[in-house]
Amino acid sequence: MQIAFAADRPADATVLALAVRNDAALTGLVDGADALLAGAAAGQRFAGEAGSVLDVFVPQGDKVQRVLLLGVGAGDDAAFERAGGALAARLLTSGVTAAVADLSGVEPLATARFAAGVAQRAWRFDEYRTKLPEKQKPTLARVTIVGDDAEWAGRDAVSQGLALARLLATLPPNILYPESFVDRVLQAVDGLGLEVTVLGEQELTELGAGALLGVSQGSRREARVLALKWNGAGADAPLTALVGKGVTFDTGGISIKPAAGMEDMKWDMGGAAAVAGAMLSLATRKAKANVIGVMGLVENMPDGNAQRPGDVVTSMSGQTIEVINTDAEGRLVLCDCITWVQNTHKPVRIVDLATLTGAMIVALGNEYGGLFSNDDALAEQLLAAGRETGDKLWRFPLADGYDKLIDSPIADMKNVGPRGAGSITAAQFLQRFVDDGVAWAHLDIAGMVWADKDGATWGKGATGYGVRVLDRFVADVCEG
Repeated sequence: MQIAFAADRPADATVLALAVRNDAALTGLVDGADALLAGAAAGQRFAGEAGSVLDVFVPQGDKVQRVLLLGVGAGDDAAFERAGGALAARLLTSGVTAAVADLSGVEPLATARFAAGVAQRAWRFDEYRTKLPEKQKPTLARVTIVGDDAEWAGRDAVSQGLALARLLATLPPNILYPESFVDRVLQAVDGLGLEVTVLGEQELTELGAGALLGVSQGSRREARVLALKWNGAGADAPLTALVGKGVTFDTGGISIKPAAGMEDMKWDMGGAAAVAGAMLSLATRKAKANVIGVMGLVENMPDGNAQRPGDVVTSMSGQTIEVINTDAEGRLVLCDCITWVQNTHKPVRIVDLATLTGAMIVALGNEYGGLFSNDDALAEQLLAAGRETGDKLWRFPLADGYDKLIDSPIADMKNVGPRGAGSITAAQFLQRFVDDGVAWAHLDIAGMVWADKDGATWGKGATGYGVRVLDRFVADVCEG
């Protein structure tokens, strides 16, 4: 999708979109069309509600112009983003190849968010669809926005990061596995100035990453840790670490999952995808912050060498873990990544993201990601970033009583607690690997990285959840 900007409305626009606020008078929008637009609005009960669309064909001499009125409600920035998404959804496969959206007089940030909504909702993945019916093929290739582009570069960077995260989550597991994940991400960020570290199994073995490697040992695909470091604020500036769970396919291992729905587990690397997308966004927009993104990449498979329930592994931190359930593998990957980034880069704060627990979906469904933190200020900063971007978060408690539930009789801890409070005990497990004095937050995004129905700025499938909230958090806190 090509997004362009113009200073004036092109006279020859055959498809024209206009933003309309709640109950605004539909006059003076299109020459000679006041009565037609008012009648159409009354007939379709269109009153400018956010996300609503009125689609009208207006005679213009011997031609016809298609006019779409896009509701933006009270006119806040988020409503303009939603309107952009609504425009893309309406026209993407309509046969229309180009459209003009006249946002004259709209504030630059709202204009940029509109453009982002268009770009993000237009994203599709059709690579393996060889017999797609003609009417289902995307046709919309260009949207020209009449308005101020002053804020677009930053929003464009986020949209590029979202596209990368969605692609990674969508690719099938025979195509995307730890090694190819690294290859695709490095190709996407090539030339942006990121420092790259790739750890293979030999390096991870030497580092003592027994928790992460234990998850991977049943797979013929070797594990990887990928780290991308962006130095945008000078050597003396504090470093923020973003850590993502990257289980490129999760069978559950020996504690194998039910067959029904197991194909969904290709997106169990959604946390790592979000980190990759966020690092692409930060580097593209040249963020004035020092940030490292760490992605722990494994495949969890049940062969004769696979980790068993009852095994005890030694993590990179030296702490021992009794593996009660091999399907509670994400925390084993994350704990070694957290230790590695603390040992090698000394961040002042860590935010990890993971499709970690089904219990989070039970608690929050598909509306919010779960937030756990050892630092109230960090938690509030992330909650605020979520509210601003639409990647909404809800905070859960951490407490000694929950922590005791993962004590093991034969090791330092076990990797699962009892049935109750499953998301909390998973977070308590991760907290045991955070060094004193380091602010840490854990985002359990199990219900958010994949959608079974269309959203305002995404189609059914991968959402890219996490990229926007991380980028905004860095902008507000690390650059602020």
